[in-house]
Amino acid sequence: MNLEELFLKRQSTRDYSDKEITEDELKEICRLAILAPSAINAQPYNLYAICGEKAKLFCPLVQVKGANSWASNCPAFIVIEARKPFAVTRGERTVTNAPFIGNDVGILAAYIALAAEDMDIQTCIVGLRDESGIAKFLNLPDGTSFPLVIALGHKKEGYPVREKTRRDFNETVHIIK
Repeated sequence: MNLEELFLKRQSTRDYSDKEITEDELKEICRLAILAPSAINAQPYNLYAICGEKAKLFCPLVQVKGANSWASNCPAFIVIEARKPFAVTRGERTVTNAPFIGNDVGILAAYIALAAEDMDIQTCIVGLRDESGIAKFLNLPDGTSFPLVIALGHKKEGYPVREKTRRDFNETVHIIK
């Protein structure tokens, strides 16, 4: 599949079949995703791939206040943990990745979603989540930051690929010469 086909096919999917996502599939998605660029090459994140019975136990953590009821049928999740910022010295200059962690997580999420879609695994990037509950689930300290969770699964038979509706190119893109 070429890149444009991949972009047109990828969408947030919220209805998954019973087909499992294997540990090997999750490892491959994560392996490809961590090729994403990051500020000062800091890779300010850890990934936690959850599948099988643990995914069923995890799903209430993205169903805060009754949201995301579809997640009950989701066979796998990738949790992104944001690591603490740090600085590096380059010559006489010290540079920190702190202002860029959100950008880096966003780029990583896009890489995860596209790597999964290329393997015919669909995703939904979830922002609503119980961070304290996730920390407890992963046996990490309370206060650990989990900016995004990505649900993964094979779409249910007949789940439509929706046509992309975007703002007009000329309203969105401005070429400055």
